[in-house]
Amino acid sequence: MKLRTGFTTGTCAQAAAKASAIMLITKRIVKKVEVETPKGVKLNLKIIDQKIGRDFTQCAVVKDAGDDPDVTGGAKIYAKVRYSDKKGITITGGEGVGKVTEPGLAVGVGEYAINPTPRKMIIKEVSRYLSDEKGLEVEISVPQGEELAKHTYNPRLGIVGGISIIGTTGIVEPKSSDAYKTSLSLQLDVLKAKGAKLAALVPGYVGEGFCKKVLKLDDNLIIKIGDHIGFMLKECVKKGIKEVLLIGHIGKLVKVTYGQFNTCWRFGDKRIETMMRYAKTFGASKKVIEEIRKQKTVEATIDILTKFRLKKIFARIAKDIVARANELVDNQLQISCILLSLQGDILAKHHE
Repeated sequence: MKLRTGFTTGTCAQAAAKASAIMLITKRIVKKVEVETPKGVKLNLKIIDQKIGRDFTQCAVVKDAGDDPDVTGGAKIYAKVRYSDKKGITITGGEGVGKVTEPGLAVGVGEYAINPTPRKMIIKEVSRYLSDEKGLEVEISVPQGEELAKHTYNPRLGIVGGISIIGTTGIVEPKSSDAYKTSLSLQLDVLKAKGAKLAALVPGYVGEGFCKKVLKLDDNLIIKIGDHIGFMLKECVKKGIKEVLLIGHIGKLVKVTYGQFNTCWRFGDKRIETMMRYAKTFGASKKVIEEIRKQKTVEATIDILTKFRLKKIFARIAKDIVARANELVDNQLQISCILLSLQGDILAKHHE
């Protein structure tokens, strides 16, 4: 069964911002707009709740999560556009869009949780409606956002007051069903049929981007596995894949060190405790360990460990990930691991 894809909150904001900008210029209601996602997919999205005020316009797009069990599915993502005395385009958040209170995320502390890619896409759409005299302000809001955020990971990440506007590709790919796991396994069949003996397993877009841009791997060798690390390692053994590259953000892969092979947060999250344990093992002071304890993300611990000359911890984590993965598959695979930061920088490599 083929699962239906959807589109992200970022794509909703992009489309709503474009429609509002058009309405601001033309003073006419817009019912649909075409947008192109960061991955080049063109979508024709319905616009609702249009309002043309004296000095602003506003409208919304309903988030469609496809067959992914996303709590934001069905939420209305609004964009209000008004003229500004400040040149260029200013993007801000309104009701139901969270604010970042902790370091380690793609958006700085104190800013609205509208991630870099959605910001870039909004600017791309709205720029064509700029005049030489005035700038434009785009305000993104989600009336249900504060309530929805209680059912997301945002509070643990230090994002308060609402949801995040996210989406690296603009498309929601279902990740949490048996059908999705079947599709992952089928990708290994395709690799096997082509005679490939290696698979690059990446939990998400950080690892995928590294494989393409840095390692220059063929797209067919890269499989985006989401949370299903253990399942895919075992499937590699079944399908006769001999060599596996585990490549991704440290915050996801560090879970493997304590035996969590389905990395979805619903199955547990001891990441910060694990980073504290490694720091203690490598002789970190109580002050450093307490500083790590305060962090909401593993990404935020990178700077702390680097500052106190504890970067060798990353190499140990990579080594332990490989060891635990080998235990899972009885050493039937040749496994390598590359740990990355959120920016795609290499923290550590390990190969056995």
